Amino acid sequence: MNQISKILKAQNDFFETNVTLNIKYRKNSLISLKKVVLDAEGKIIEALHRDLRKPKFEAYTAEIATVISELDYFIRNIEKLAKPRRVKSSLLNFPSTDYIYSDPYGKVLVVASWNYPFQLILSPLIAAIAAGNCVVCKPSEISKHTSNLIAKLIAKVFNPEHVSVIEGGKETSDILLKQNWDYIFFTGSTSVGKIFMKAAAQQLCPITLELGGKSPVIVNKDAQIEVAAKRIVWGKLFNAGQTCIAPDYLYVHKDIAEKLTNQLKIEFDNALGKNKQNSEFYARIVNHSHFHRIVKLFEKEKVIYGGKSVEKDKYIEPTLLNDIDWNSPIMKEEIFGPILPILTFDKLDETISLINKKEKPLAAYYFGQNAKDQNIFLKKLYFGGGCINDTILQVSNSNLPFGGVGASGMGAYHGEKSFRCFSHEKAILKRGTWMDFPFRFAPYRELKWIKYLFKLIRL
Repeated sequence: MNQISKILKAQNDFFETNVTLNIKYRKNSLISLKKVVLDAEGKIIEALHRDLRKPKFEAYTAEIATVISELDYFIRNIEKLAKPRRVKSSLLNFPSTDYIYSDPYGKVLVVASWNYPFQLILSPLIAAIAAGNCVVCKPSEISKHTSNLIAKLIAKVFNPEHVSVIEGGKETSDILLKQNWDYIFFTGSTSVGKIFMKAAAQQLCPITLELGGKSPVIVNKDAQIEVAAKRIVWGKLFNAGQTCIAPDYLYVHKDIAEKLTNQLKIEFDNALGKNKQNSEFYARIVNHSHFHRIVKLFEKEKVIYGGKSVEKDKYIEPTLLNDIDWNSPIMKEEIFGPILPILTFDKLDETISLINKKEKPLAAYYFGQNAKDQNIFLKKLYFGGGCINDTILQVSNSNLPFGGVGASGMGAYHGEKSFRCFSHEKAILKRGTWMDFPFRFAPYRELKWIKYLFKLIRL
């Protein structure tokens, strides 16, 4: 507690020096961070392998390359992002020029989940630094090797009064939430997100919540089955299904359900071979607690493919389930593992209506060629973001905001949206002094003349 209080006081004092308002200082900090990340590439991959047995391809593309891309974006664009933006003035205020100024919030708390433990800390941290904030990061204690490495890397680049990493478990999080913050950014489960939101509400602190949910995949009868199966399998296998936007369950048109199911089996074998436990391209469940939770979800369901699990290795074979309905235990919570329940549908509108009765998911995916049906999916189903004819790739484009809605989160980030997330947009009107409209001052004129004037301005 004493250490945390000292860090926060130091950050508060440092922020008041206005050093972080200097754009060159921010940019140089990001350049130094990039160098440290690039130099530590091998150590990052090793830490992710020790925590999740994450394949090198996934470790690099989803963690390291993503972070480097964010760094490059802000290093390249920070001057433009931080510059006051001029907006159209109102004739009522003539003569005036109007601007939006981007101010840093101050002390920011970033708390991240264990499933992408490097990227989920570094990406918001980069944006918070670019926006001029001081930051305290709290990585997940579950991915301890990556957490330890992050602490060492950050210490190489930043003084603790600018950026600090505080490691620990739930008790540490509880202490952090009792402190006064200017902004909180949390990535994790919906249940823990509610705790963070309650803490933020008590001090009227703005907050971004990146949560999760049960992300559906709808496969209509005009989908290209081989393409759909390959892309669904890839999205599900990535990080062994431990992805907040992973396909959680399938709704397949009844006319193609058997064909798609058979093709899914083929694609699982194509990706990992027959002996999937020995595949170097398949991650592991993060710990035994999550392993048992996932196994319990499907142990009484009808398994039509896979189903093998090895507790010692925290290995769960990619698994397909059939004869599932919304009363099944596995449909009551986010799976966050390599299990894929299959449900069938006949009418798209009815299926979307049924999904909309549940909590809004972080992602949703649609496979099918008909543009009208695609638009029905896009306009009538409510979710954070998604793809047409693919899965999880929406997160790879920094020009697209990433965030949930309802129980899957609030706020969004990535690219420019990240800078806006960690900045207060201050509205400023600059008036000339050489004239005033007399009608604005008392004694006021008759209302009919004021109404006439407002009508002229609207024309």
